[in-house]
Amino acid sequence: MEPTIEVFLNSVKKICPKMTDYELALYATKLTIESFSKKEYFLQFGHVQKNIGFIANGLVRSYFIDKDGDEITVGFYAEGDYATHYSAFIEQQPSKYYIQCLEPTVMVCLSHENMQWVYDHIPNLERYGRLIAGEILKRQQERIESFIFQTAEERYIDFVKHHSGLFNRISISHLCSFLGIERQTLTRIRQKIAHQ
Repeated sequence: MEPTIEVFLNSVKKICPKMTDYELALYATKLTIESFSKKEYFLQFGHVQKNIGFIANGLVRSYFIDKDGDEITVGFYAEGDYATHYSAFIEQQPSKYYIQCLEPTVMVCLSHENMQWVYDHIPNLERYGRLIAGEILKRQQERIESFIFQTAEERYIDFVKHHSGLFNRISISHLCSFLGIERQTLTRIRQKIAHQ
């Protein structure tokens, strides 16, 4: 079996230990591997997402373009994460977001059609799907609440705490956009923290 798919299936087994080797092997027949170069798009605004992508290697960012024409970053997804505009993928509706590779990226992909097939034929995978959907929704909720209940400084500290491995992999402008702050504000926050 392709090593990338094997790594992915091991991550599935960790979340759903009851999955049998037969079920995993059957699942593997529905998966494809796709490679993307840096700056290439996994998903474009207005397009229907055909595949959900598990990032085996690399880094992507999700963003939209606001009414002023500015790119607003809503998420960074690295190894072990899913690249998806999940609600639009499930409904097969046009996406409101772009998902762009910030590095050369390899994904294990499952088409919407094959997802329905595996849910029908591999009952244990439905549980996995529910758990992943729950995780995606939890992250979205945390993101919304960070803008309601946290200051810019708290959002930055939170990002440092939970995503320290991404610092050398993303640009300052993408980070500022994600945090919803200007570059000079980020500089002030960093200086303040450095002097504490």
